[in-house]
Amino acid sequence: MKTCFFIGHRDAPPEIFPDLCEVIEQHILGYGVTEFVVGNYGAFDRMAARAVIAAKTRHPHISLLMLLPYHPAERPVKPPPGFDNTYYPLGMENVPRRLAIVCANRYMVNRADYLIAFVRYTASNARNLLEYAQSTKKAQQLHITNLAKG
Repeated sequence: MKTCFFIGHRDAPPEIFPDLCEVIEQHILGYGVTEFVVGNYGAFDRMAARAVIAAKTRHPHISLLMLLPYHPAERPVKPPPGFDNTYYPLGMENVPRRLAIVCANRYMVNRADYLIAFVRYTASNARNLLEYAQSTKKAQQLHITNLAKG
């Protein structure tokens, strides 16, 4: 199973939605991605989820998971319509709350095969995560697409 994770700015513009849909289709058909994981904290996450849900109508074999940075017992979350389930990374139980989102995102970067991003601001958590993804040992195997570059 090949996994794709999404990271982007909270204020991603709606104009990128068609490009995002096209890139997701490429990841399904061209790269064989069957599992998509997305957070739930801003415009880019919402657009990514919408695009994968739309793709699921054409590709019912793919799955969409919502990344949970906080333990589900502490903050229960029911997956929204279109999501197949939630995903809470192993070992996050002892992470301080203030670091939970960053740690969950890094966990997914280390686990994913593909990363679709919309990162254009230099001073942001999304930029920090993209730079982390590019600097890890896994960077040679991680295929990164940044929609903000084009």
